[in-house]
Amino acid sequence: MKITNINGTSDTNCKCGSWLNHWINYSRQRLPIYCPVSGCTEKPELGAHVQKANSFDRNWYIIPLCKTHNRASGILEISDSINLVSANKNETCG
Repeated sequence: MKITNINGTSDTNCKCGSWLNHWINYSRQRLPIYCPVSGCTEKPELGAHVQKANSFDRNWYIIPLCKTHNRASGILEISDSINLVSANKNETCG
């Protein structure tokens, strides 16, 4: 799956305590050992705000990423096994 980061969202927050906790709470998955970006062996430490690349779906989602890929621009290829969790707090943690 191809995604792009949404930069400038570090000031937004939710009731989960962190966006990484938000992903853990709503993804129904365990935190992966490695960042889901293809070929990355770093630990995912942040819940990143992303959008699907090259898609009409302009919703915002949260996925776990390492610090380096959380700051990356451009299109990133991630594992298809990672669930995208809505960043819309009205749909999740209110």
